[in-house]
Amino acid sequence: MPRRLRSAANPPAEVYKRMKTVDIVIVGFGNVGRGVARVIAQKNQTFKKSGLNLRVVAVSDLWGSMVDERGLRLKDVLEMKCERKKMSGLDVINKVGYNILVESTPTNIDTGGPGLKHMKAALENKKYIATSNKGPLALQYAKLMSLARKKGVELRFEATVGGAMPIINLARETLAGNEIISIRGVLNGTTNYILTRMEQDGLPYEHVLSEAKEIGIAEADPTYDVGGIDAACKLVILANSIFDMDVSYKDVLVTGITWVTPEALLLASKAGYAVRLIAECRKDGTLKVAPRLVPRKSPLAVEGTLNAASLITDLAGEITITGKGAGSIEAASSILSDIMYIASRLQ
Repeated sequence: MPRRLRSAANPPAEVYKRMKTVDIVIVGFGNVGRGVARVIAQKNQTFKKSGLNLRVVAVSDLWGSMVDERGLRLKDVLEMKCERKKMSGLDVINKVGYNILVESTPTNIDTGGPGLKHMKAALENKKYIATSNKGPLALQYAKLMSLARKKGVELRFEATVGGAMPIINLARETLAGNEIISIRGVLNGTTNYILTRMEQDGLPYEHVLSEAKEIGIAEADPTYDVGGIDAACKLVILANSIFDMDVSYKDVLVTGITWVTPEALLLASKAGYAVRLIAECRKDGTLKVAPRLVPRKSPLAVEGTLNAASLITDLAGEITITGKGAGSIEAASSILSDIMYIASRLQ
């Protein structure tokens, strides 16, 4: 009698017996937080077939929190059909039972914002963190990582640099054993879009910036992006996590793109170059962000909102990666990779 094949939708009973449930709290339910909820809803049935159940037990934003320690129904959460409790994100972090905090509140590079308090509280409670929030890491990377080590947990932050582009995990894990000598990259999709449009169509900066705001690529206040501050924050995270520095964004020499003209871009193009906002970090301590001439054939001459980074190593030589630097699902994919890493190490 032929052996009966088991449906992929019905994994063996032993899979359920050894099912590992990982409880997750999402604090900050804007584009990125919602993206995380979407990808977990989309992927969790697949994860369950291999014995992993990702369960979102709380979601918190400025208007309150949705909490169910048995697991929220993500479809209802995304449609805002769940009852809200008058609990702040900090209340949720301190009072709800969970394994991993997804911290995706807006970045504040001056004070760290609520995200800094959230991360410190979660670490004090011996909770793991996966975050997209650059501010706390750009300001207090060393203190946060020291606290994580002291409490025996991990703070993962792939989504803070390059969106879906896995630069941190590439450098720290895939290229483990290599000495990273330098990193140069296009780390801000908004400025790359503006420079690309100016270059291709000869449009003035103000015109393209207005267009970028209309289609949602630039914020209403684009200062962080066009001033190079966002790229500087990302560079600081790379410097601290890969080169073991202890710097903040104030240590970066920064020049934005507001002075770049269509005429300058045209001259560069005729000479075989593109102008890109390049963030550069070197082992010798160099930290700078500025518009630079990039050869047309260089992998860093990416267009639109793409990001790219080149790592110079002692063993592997030059390694270049490219990916989408913005988008809720793209950032969520990086957070999900950190969640999966943490989940694999939980008992």
